[in-house]
Amino acid sequence: QVQLVESGGGLVQAGGSLRLSCAASESIFNFNSMGWYRQAPGKRELVARITVGGSTNYADSAKGRFTISRDSGVNTVHLQMNGLKSEDTAVYYCNANIRARNDWGQGTQVTVSS
Repeated sequence: QVQLVESGGGLVQAGGSLRLSCAASESIFNFNSMGWYRQAPGKRELVARITVGGSTNYADSAKGRFTISRDSGVNTVHLQMNGLKSEDTAVYYCNANIRARNDWGQGTQVTVSS
């Protein structure tokens, strides 16, 4: 089955940076939109998303601080997070989406201390 493997989470001070990475299979990477979500009560909320064509979408809270990118050489999606705030603390999940199909990673913890 398709598996998405996240890495890069950790503990940082407010104002610091982290880079999350999500490794995917070649077929998933090339034909799916990829995104990062974080866990909220009852649901996972979108943080950033990138299409196969490179179009990006960000949550308002992430604009200007986070950057999502695709590395086709290693079938990996990155989320560069700068200027982290305590409100960013959450488990972050990698998502691969095409139409109604969604695949999820197991999550990586991001903790921001203030």
